[in-house]
Amino acid sequence: MLLAAQIAAGLVLLIHIYIVLLETVLFDSRGKKAFGLTDEAAAVLKPAMSNQGCYNGFLVLALALGLFYPDPVTASAFKTFGLVCVAIAGVWGAATVKKSILLIQTVPAVVALVLGYQA
Repeated sequence: MLLAAQIAAGLVLLIHIYIVLLETVLFDSRGKKAFGLTDEAAAVLKPAMSNQGCYNGFLVLALALGLFYPDPVTASAFKTFGLVCVAIAGVWGAATVKKSILLIQTVPAVVALVLGYQA
């Protein structure tokens, strides 16, 4: 079960790396398409999306430390923190932006948390 938990957490990490890229360096090309924005809306939202990408980058950092930090106790704390933050952010995003965020962010994070606590 430990391997499944690590794979699930790794998937959440990869999803969030992609989200960071969409919100920052790829916003003008793929990002605005992924978020369904017109050129006008994208121009207005670009600074806020970049800021949001920065916050998602911190989630990536917590998850990466959780997966790769050499001390297992510290790694577990980072992984749990990162996954809980992703799950909560996904609930908030689903409530305020788009319901599919719940499936994209929250469900994988909760699955990883459940698998991690069964290991």
